[in-house]
Amino acid sequence: MMTNYTNYSSYRDALNNSEITCVDQVKSFLKEIDAQKHLNAFLETFDETALAAAQKVDQKLKEGNAGRLAGMVIGIKDNLCYKDHKLSVSSKILSGFTSLFSGTAVERLIAEDAIIIGRLNCDEFAMGSSNEKSAFGPVLNPYDTTKVSGGSSGGSAVAVAANLCHASLGSDTGGSVRQPASFTGTVGLKPTYGRISRWGLVAYGSSLDQIGPFTKSVEDSALLLEVIAGADEYDTTAAQNEVDTYADFKFEGQKKIAVLRDAIDSEGLSGSVKERFNEIIEKLKSDGHTIEIVDFPLLNQMVPTYYVVSNAEASSNLSRYDGIHYGYRSEGAKDIQSTYVKSRTEGFGTEVKRRIMMGTFVLSAGYYDAYFAKAQKVRRLIQDRTKEIFAQYDFIMTPTTPHVAFELGHNADNPVAMYLEDIFTVHANLAGNPAISLPLGKDKQGMPFGIQVMAPFFEEKKMFAMADNMMSM
Repeated sequence: MMTNYTNYSSYRDALNNSEITCVDQVKSFLKEIDAQKHLNAFLETFDETALAAAQKVDQKLKEGNAGRLAGMVIGIKDNLCYKDHKLSVSSKILSGFTSLFSGTAVERLIAEDAIIIGRLNCDEFAMGSSNEKSAFGPVLNPYDTTKVSGGSSGGSAVAVAANLCHASLGSDTGGSVRQPASFTGTVGLKPTYGRISRWGLVAYGSSLDQIGPFTKSVEDSALLLEVIAGADEYDTTAAQNEVDTYADFKFEGQKKIAVLRDAIDSEGLSGSVKERFNEIIEKLKSDGHTIEIVDFPLLNQMVPTYYVVSNAEASSNLSRYDGIHYGYRSEGAKDIQSTYVKSRTEGFGTEVKRRIMMGTFVLSAGYYDAYFAKAQKVRRLIQDRTKEIFAQYDFIMTPTTPHVAFELGHNADNPVAMYLEDIFTVHANLAGNPAISLPLGKDKQGMPFGIQVMAPFFEEKKMFAMADNMMSM
C-alpha cells in the first residue's frame, strides 16, 4: 500500500533516507490514478515524461544538487500550458491542441525539480462551480461519489484529496481553487492578484484570474507559492513586489480578525457550517485573539458584480477560438462565416456559450453603462470597503462555502443557484486580496467544508502563519 505523505517535508526525508525513489513514487501514483479513474480527475497522465523526469531527479538527489521541490509530483489544471503536451481547457473547441510553450508557473516548478504527472479535469474554460461542465464528464467527490467535487478546479482538488499526487495547480477567478478545496478537505490558496504570473494560463476573466495550489498542508502551500511567485517579463500584470520567504512563516502574537456579519447571517448558511464556524471563533477568542463582527452590506452585490465583469472579459478572451487558427473546426462549415458560427456553436458547451452571450450583452451599445460600467463602480466600492476593514484588522474570516458538496445534477437546471455557490469566495477576486481555504470542518455525514482567511495585499506570509495556527483547531 502506497504511503500517503501529509506534507512534502516527510516525503523529502524519505527520499533522502533512500526509503523511496522518485521513480517508485511516480509509478505508485500512476497505479493509484488508474485504480481511481472513476473519479475522472485526470484527463491524461504524462507517463513517459514524468518517469523520465523522476529518473533525472533521483540522480540529482544522489549527487546532492536537487531543487527545492525535488520529486514533488504535481498535477496541473487543464488550462495551464506545458510544452509539447496537450491542452484542452476541458473543451471540445481545443481538441487536438498541443501547447507550444510552458507557462511561467509550470516552468518554475520544473526548475526546482518538481515532476508534472498529468493534466486535470475542470469545468470548461474554468466556468463552473461543480466541475459538471467539463466536455469530458464531471469529477466525482472522493468522500461521496454521488456528490460534486466543486469547480472549476475540481480535478485539481480531487487529485490531492484522493492521494493521486502530492499537490496540484488550479486557477481561481471567483473561488475556483477555494470552493473545491472546501468540498474536498484540502488546502486551497488564491494569492494576491498578480503575485503569480498568468503567462501560460488560458484566460477567462483577466482582471480576476490567479493561479493557486492545492495541498494537504499550509507549509506546502507556502513553499509552492515561494517557488512560483514573482515578476515575469511575459506578464505585465505580474507584481514587481519582492517574493517573501513564505515557507519560513512563524506565528507570533494575538491578531485582530473581522468576521462579516452578512456572511454569518446569510440565509443559505448550513447549520453544520455555522456551528463549526462559531466554535472556531470561540477558540480564537480563548487563545487571546480579538474577533469582531463588521458590516459588509455589499455581500449580495458581489456575485452579480462578479458575473458581469467576468463574463464581459470572457466574451473578449474567448473570441480567439474561431475554428480557423487551431482546435475544433466544424465538418459542416462551407465558408468563413459558417466556419465561425458552426465551429463555435458545436465546439463550446452550453455554459460557456451562456457566459459569452451574457458578456457580449453587457458590453453592447445601450447596455454598457447600465451593466458593465455600473459593475465596475460597485467593484470599486467593494475594494474601498475591504481596504477600510484591513486598516483596522489583520484578517477577514468567513466560511469558504455555505454548505458541503451537493449532489450531482442538483443545480444543473438552475444557473443562478449555481452562481450563488461563489457568494463567499468572489470577494477576494473582486478586491484582489489573498485568501486561503482551510479544511477545518465536517458535517454529520463526514463531508468536509472549509473556513476562509483573507489578508491584505501581499501579506501571504502572515496569512500562512495564521492559517497554520488554525489547522490544529
